[in-house]
Amino acid sequence: MKEKIETFLRQYNLSRRATMLVTMMIFGVITVLAQNGAGDYSAGTDALTQVTTEIVKYVPIVVKLCYAIAGVVAVVGAISVYIAMNNEEQDVKKKIMMTVGACIFLIAAAQALPLFFGISAT
Repeated sequence: MKEKIETFLRQYNLSRRATMLVTMMIFGVITVLAQNGAGDYSAGTDALTQVTTEIVKYVPIVVKLCYAIAGVVAVVGAISVYIAMNNEEQDVKKKIMMTVGACIFLIAAAQALPLFFGISAT
C-alpha cells in the first residue's frame, strides 16, 4: 500500500520529504479510524466517569482556595491603595476599582465553579 501511495504522489512531483509527510498522515488517519472502530466503548466511559468523580472531590478545595486568594488580593490591594493615597498619586481611584474588581471576580468564580460541575459547594 505504501508503494501505491508513493506512486500516486510522484505523479504530482512532490519532494521526498512531502511524500513521507503525506504518507505518515494517511497512516495516522487509518490508525485512528481502526482504533475508533474497535467497538469497545465501556473502557472510555468508565475512565470518564472516574475522572468526573475525582474532579468533584477537588471542587470544594478550589472554592476555598479562590476565597483565600481573594482575601490576599484584598489585603495587598488595600496596602497598595494606602501607599498611593499617602504619596498623593493621581490614579488612586483606578487602583481601588481594580482591587475591588479582582475580588468580585474571584468570589464570583468561586460561586460559579460548583455550578459548572453541577454540585453544591460545602
